[in-house]
Amino acid sequence: MPRIAGVIIPDNKQIETALGYIHGIGRSLSKKILTETQINPRTKTSKLTADEVNRLKEVIEKNYKIEGDLRREKMMAIKRLKDIGAWRGLRHIKGLPVRGQRTKTNTRTVRGNTRKTVGSGRKPAAEAT
Repeated sequence: MPRIAGVIIPDNKQIETALGYIHGIGRSLSKKILTETQINPRTKTSKLTADEVNRLKEVIEKNYKIEGDLRREKMMAIKRLKDIGAWRGLRHIKGLPVRGQRTKTNTRTVRGNTRKTVGSGRKPAAEAT
């Protein structure tokens, strides 16, 4: 299993899909990286040569923010919003939806108010005495 940017890439997948296991690389960016390194996107990860893996490592680590750096940048952006008291920062602090979604309904998971389905595992009615 090749290791790129501290992430173990799965062997049994095509390299185009396998690069998506790295935080910050999606399908379109993986296509762009593979055209840049001249690797066939349909190649299985286990079939890559050491030279191809090294080319991938070089291109990814030099040109793109991924994994820890990207996560740190996102955390710092959220921290900045919290520090300046922006509306979005306050929503992050309270754990509520940040991007304008309604909260009267549809935010049970964000607010921590999850309910189980009604009627499942229902107890039988008590008998009259």
